[in-house]
Amino acid sequence: MKIIVDEDLCQGHGDCVMEAPTVFELGDDDLVVQVLDASPSEDLREEVELAARRCPVNAIIIES
Repeated sequence: MKIIVDEDLCQGHGDCVMEAPTVFELGDDDLVVQVLDASPSEDLREEVELAARRCPVNAIIIES
């Protein structure tokens, strides 16, 4: 799995950080989420998919 955050869409709400804190974090400016692990292991898929669903602006893309 590969994770991409569309920085043009991301508004830094941080919902993804709450759902998958080992994969996402808020940047220093708290405006855009940073991906800590762009290719996490499959055992994190459920957390990452939930984080993507909870994103209010649909800025998270998961490629299989």
